[in-house]
Amino acid sequence: MNAERNTERAYAYLNRVIEGTHPEIVRLVDEYGAEDVAERIKARRALPNRLLASTESRAYTDTSAQDVADAAALGYRLVHPGCAEWPVEKFAAFDALEATDRSDAPPLALWVCGRDLRETAGESVALVGTRASTRYGVDVAAQLAGQMASNRVTVVSGGALGIDAAAHRAALEAGGVTIAVAACGPGVAYPSAHRQLFSDIARSGCLVSEYPPAVRPARHRFLTRNRLVAALADATIVVEAGWRSGARNTASWATRMNRPLGAVPGPVTSPATTGSHDLIRTGQAVLVTNADNVFALYRAVGSVDEDRQLELEWAKSATQGLSRNELSVFDALNVSSPVGVDVVSARAGFSIELATFLLLDLQKRGLVRRSEGGWSRAAEAA
Repeated sequence: MNAERNTERAYAYLNRVIEGTHPEIVRLVDEYGAEDVAERIKARRALPNRLLASTESRAYTDTSAQDVADAAALGYRLVHPGCAEWPVEKFAAFDALEATDRSDAPPLALWVCGRDLRETAGESVALVGTRASTRYGVDVAAQLAGQMASNRVTVVSGGALGIDAAAHRAALEAGGVTIAVAACGPGVAYPSAHRQLFSDIARSGCLVSEYPPAVRPARHRFLTRNRLVAALADATIVVEAGWRSGARNTASWATRMNRPLGAVPGPVTSPATTGSHDLIRTGQAVLVTNADNVFALYRAVGSVDEDRQLELEWAKSATQGLSRNELSVFDALNVSSPVGVDVVSARAGFSIELATFLLLDLQKRGLVRRSEGGWSRAAEAA
């Protein structure tokens, strides 16, 4: 137990001593362990120059015990590599990144509130979009999130106003599970209007943060947070995004991680969809309109029938199913004034024998009717 506590404290110290993450510290922890690296930082020895500089201002302040206690009081636990719930498979996405920036590294540790993170993120889709959403965008986000929930797929998003909130709420209302990745630490509800939403999410899903307790949100933290949204999902869907949007930043992370990217089309007159349309136009994203389109992005090839629901909703009418010859005969008839077979033959350009054969077949199918005056279209088919 002491060994586990010491490891947890070491990760908590590292999580506080450096902002977000750092490729060098992740590499050292993988090689030597969190406790060893924590001692090196405190002693200012055996560290790469870049890491020495990055940890200079916080090296001598160890609030790890207090951070763990404060987080626990808020219902959070510290999850790190080696923990059973660390989402190893999902974070393998960082292997595809060439580390050119500090944020290209995977998280060192995460503060989690709610269910087991690895289990909750098992099959998941990120639904992201602009804060300045339109009614259309909110409706589409809710529709997709509800479809995800109905298929037991976890919805991942950033907990922000607009599209994020619509996706989280719809998943919960459908009895599903959702993960909110925050750009602030435990104990800080941002936006404050979502305090109840975050509480609801934690009861059935997960609240996740890379930042220690009481850390306030900042612009760069949102951008860093976006990589976790993309990493935790099997596919990322941009529901609605302007030309310059945080959702496009998340889309960029998904692309760099070789994760499937989809985007929902919208009105060409709306500024809220210019970013989504550009992702589709440039081939970065696949156009999606429903859950089956989304599932086809990442599930095994051939396992999803994308046209299934559309075929049900837009099934052929009786006349749309007619052959060319049958339609020619049908079109030769009137609704109210019956005509003889000779008239039908002339109008359709068929022999009387063929016209008669086709009329009798259409009669069996309830599309035409015969009366004393001749043949006419059935009212239902008209």
